[in-house]
Amino acid sequence: MTTTTAPPRPTHVSARPAPVAVERLGSVPYRDAWALQRQRVARRAAGQVPDTLLLLSHPPVVTLGKGGSIDHLLGSAADLECRGVEFVETDRGGDITFHGPGQIVGYAIVDLATRDRDLHRFLRDLEEVLIRALAAFGLAAGRTPDLTGVWAGDAKVAAIGIRVSRWITHHGFALNVDTDLSFFDLIVPCGIGDRRVTSMAELLGGPVERERVEDALERAFAEVFGAGAAEVMP
Repeated sequence: MTTTTAPPRPTHVSARPAPVAVERLGSVPYRDAWALQRQRVARRAAGQVPDTLLLLSHPPVVTLGKGGSIDHLLGSAADLECRGVEFVETDRGGDITFHGPGQIVGYAIVDLATRDRDLHRFLRDLEEVLIRALAAFGLAAGRTPDLTGVWAGDAKVAAIGIRVSRWITHHGFALNVDTDLSFFDLIVPCGIGDRRVTSMAELLGGPVERERVEDALERAFAEVFGAGAAEVMP
């Protein structure tokens, strides 16, 4: 599920995408990263920065999207406090999810006015970035009909939830690298009760170097969203 606000800006819809940027920010508290995204959206709208992917992680936090149900929060306030998990109601689309150490969160600040204002295509392109990055580790991940995100069999390895404001996107994806999956017991992940959550470490049967995963994500983002990529349908 996605959220859109405000009318389109008068930008030529077939403009060629510019080169993209990727920034690696380490661990950033969720509310600080949220504020940073809003700043970057304003700068992207003003043409001051290119399309950008922010790669980071968060201290433990459960976030509830605008389309989510509080009933999908299974843990009590005491449970969250005991495990050091913050709870935030946010403005992205989608339901409820967990962010924490061992996860790579990718926030995509992308001007869709240069990409034919195609929101559906943008979501598929985000999935393609993840699929290509996972393939670099020999993992055959893919899409599941009618369910946004990236899956390995029947298990979700990456979740996606975005917001679009005046055709500039923010929020993005969360890829489980070596996340402590027990945190997902506090929620019904993405509101999907009949599917489980997995991680790269679980799928590979061992540890995964975060820097290598960020390298793979950076390459895939440049391939899918970089200049000239708009002509390539995944």
